[in-house]
Amino acid sequence: MIARPLARQYRVHDVENDVPRLFHPDDIDTQFHTGNILGARVNGSPIPPAMSSPSTVAFVGSRLLAAGSLQEVAVAVHHHAASEPLQPALVLDATTSAAIDLDLRGTADQVAARYAPSDEPAEDPDATPEPRGPGRPRLGVVAREITLLPRHWDWLANQPGGSSVTLRRLVEQARAGSMKRDRARAATDATYRFLMHLAGNEIGFEEATRALFAGERERFLERIAMWPADVRAHAERLSAPAFGAAVE
Repeated sequence: MIARPLARQYRVHDVENDVPRLFHPDDIDTQFHTGNILGARVNGSPIPPAMSSPSTVAFVGSRLLAAGSLQEVAVAVHHHAASEPLQPALVLDATTSAAIDLDLRGTADQVAARYAPSDEPAEDPDATPEPRGPGRPRLGVVAREITLLPRHWDWLANQPGGSSVTLRRLVEQARAGSMKRDRARAATDATYRFLMHLAGNEIGFEEATRALFAGERERFLERIAMWPADVRAHAERLSAPAFGAAVE
């Protein structure tokens, strides 16, 4: 038998042996299991540590099909659509639970290329650099109009560094002070959005959402305890910051 190089390969996770490996779509002798893309968790199998914080997840019904980068999930959904076209996958942003529409046209290779991560936006080769004017660089600041009372302007005028520097410092201090509260609110919204997508018909849904918005972690976990394992696990991960708990 003559070995030949394979042009295409994807990182997948061998659930049976719990080890990562390479999947070659061109190798017809290789058995591929839909949903075993690296980062996926199938039928309760744990997500590999390297992908414990995926950016994208895909569910088929209440089963987690794949979790990982957008590219990895798109390839997994492409294979699933080819093998089980009557069971559509729901793709969500793993942080916000916003639904994602995938363009699955073409081969798996074309889908992978379509959703390949890009470190930097492409530059227009015909673009003319903007000439730099006199004075200090803009440092990325944006000019906007604000309205203040006369006493506020008087106070700002007496602050070291000027009005703009003082306002930026005050905004940063306010952001730092509300960061934990903002993170909890975002997690609550993301969890509720996820529950609406996948748990609306589950027993205890209304009680779980009330506990979520009330910040009652134990009652929330109790209400979702009997839900499908993948839905429950993802809801627990999403809701952890809402209750002030660390995300594992």
